[in-house]
Amino acid sequence: MNEIAPGIFHWTATHPDIHSRVSSYYVEPAGIVIDPLEPEDGMAFFDDLALAPQQVVLTSGLHWRHSDRFAERYEATIRVAQSGIDRWGPDSGRRAEPFEFGDEVAPGVIAREVGGIAPDDTALHIIHGPGALAFADAVVGFGGEIGFVPDGLMGDPERDKAAIRDSARGLLAHDFDVLLFAHGEPIARDGHNRLTEFANEG
Repeated sequence: MNEIAPGIFHWTATHPDIHSRVSSYYVEPAGIVIDPLEPEDGMAFFDDLALAPQQVVLTSGLHWRHSDRFAERYEATIRVAQSGIDRWGPDSGRRAEPFEFGDEVAPGVIAREVGGIAPDDTALHIIHGPGALAFADAVVGFGGEIGFVPDGLMGDPERDKAAIRDSARGLLAHDFDVLLFAHGEPIARDGHNRLTEFANEG
């Protein structure tokens, strides 16, 4: 468990379905875990908190991961965009409360729409400390570089990339310095400038 910015904790674990390491986050001031897999050393970090996680917030319906474990252990509410719930279908057995883009889904956390890759792709604008943006699948961060998922995971790569860059330019209107990726390593500083460069490439 690594505190990458005041009150924002990051950990990785191997995803049981895609067999690669993915990132999860805990935002202490908001009382939320984001896209959580259970830490490989167990839940002791969360068990020892003065206040257990209040919500599980998903940046995409694809990021259910171990949401149910957190919900059951800490009586936390699971939240995701309505289109993410629609993605699961009525027989999934999954239960979550929907949010709409623009909603404050937790204290100081606003859900922002990211166009292009999927209707439920969400960026969470976290208004704590230096500010942060948490991304789902539209952009990834590996080796300190911001990029896209492989073209094969997009419907129309040219169109989707243009829509993602357009969404990124819209997000630049907000204050943040930290970038959090579901796939890849977070960027703990200078994130606004880094996202500006990415948004204006091409």
